[in-house]
Amino acid sequence: MNVTCHCQAVTFTTPTARPLALYICHCDGCKHGSGARCSTSAIFPRFDLPKGTALACYKRPLSSGHTLYCYYCEECGTRMVHTTPGKKVFAIKGACLEGLTQDDMDKAKHIYTKSAMVPIPEAVENHYKD
Repeated sequence: MNVTCHCQAVTFTTPTARPLALYICHCDGCKHGSGARCSTSAIFPRFDLPKGTALACYKRPLSSGHTLYCYYCEECGTRMVHTTPGKKVFAIKGACLEGLTQDDMDKAKHIYTKSAMVPIPEAVENHYKD
């Protein structure tokens, strides 16, 4: 799948044609990071991020004690990828991906729904935690 920031200064292709999983997160961190009421993340096997682009990284501590690495475009500020050290996957922000379908979205798992600001469909997998 093609991944592109808002200004197209950062573009790359995912290592697999489809995500391993898709999550719609309702935690406060994702809401603040996206400026929306929830955030979609597609999970892909870890791969080499593009060098020589406007891709930059900031780190933020998590309540679990881990550090989240958040990759974004220096030009337009689009947050594109996040991961924690030692994980074998990247989470790519759904809005940056070309080709997500309604079927993908219907199968997405909703997480941190305790703080959800939108209704959660009854038939979806739902993880209600802080």
